[in-house]
Amino acid sequence: MLPVKRALRHLAALVLAAAVATVPAATAHASDAPSSGWNDYNCRPSAAHPRPVVLVHGTFGNSVDNWLSLAPYLEDRGYCVFSLDYGQLPGVPLFHGLGPIDTSAGQLSAFVDKVLTATGAAKVDLVGHSQGGMMPRYYLKFLGGAAKVNALVGLAPDNHGTTLSGLTNLLPYFPGAEDLLTATTPGLADQITGSDFLTKLNEGGDTVPGVHYTVIATKYDEVATPWRSQYLTGSDVRNVLLQDLCPVDLSEHLAIGLFDRVAFHEVANALDPPHATATSCASVFD
Repeated sequence: MLPVKRALRHLAALVLAAAVATVPAATAHASDAPSSGWNDYNCRPSAAHPRPVVLVHGTFGNSVDNWLSLAPYLEDRGYCVFSLDYGQLPGVPLFHGLGPIDTSAGQLSAFVDKVLTATGAAKVDLVGHSQGGMMPRYYLKFLGGAAKVNALVGLAPDNHGTTLSGLTNLLPYFPGAEDLLTATTPGLADQITGSDFLTKLNEGGDTVPGVHYTVIATKYDEVATPWRSQYLTGSDVRNVLLQDLCPVDLSEHLAIGLFDRVAFHEVANALDPPHATATSCASVFD
């Protein structure tokens, strides 16, 4: 009985998060916060790293907090690094990625154009965590992004939706819960396995020609579940399980994007395949 009660509490928290999203607040947006050196529009890509890297945060994330470790990691390796806020809801500061995902993809499109104009680069590489690794696929597939993107690297992306460890199966038993999610936080509703958004996104194949795809997953993921649903199918896809690289890595959904340097090393490999080196537990010292 205890697991059931725990599941109900988690589900209640999910619905509560949607309700909280309707409460006004007066706090600075993440875009107003210092970005520790990245988002420098005077940065010019080098010959070694000719493409800017655009970081795409996850649900409830923002352009700063999601990347306090990975952005400097990539900057130290000579990349021009940029990050955006997307999926904002009126009156909800700092916690983004809650708006309709097709609209968020349009925001990504505009941001990529801004980065390309500023840097003079021909293409960018995208690195996203959670929704941020899945949402760009809409941009690539439906908004012309494939012509402007070389690679998409997803850290724990919910490419085929999520069951939240089975909790979403309980939604029909809570009258009004699904309607509340859709009305107040459509970005959450879009990510539930079987949603109309995901059906459209994955119809006709997971990938588009010309883009290199990498998925980095952890078997301890408790958010984008089941974790194997994160994997993509296509001719130019590399699916990686973190524990195949480092069996003692216990990172779950948040950790893989926030501070896991084994995952970061694999991101660096995906951005520069000709100079890739073996990723292992020792990569935490890179």
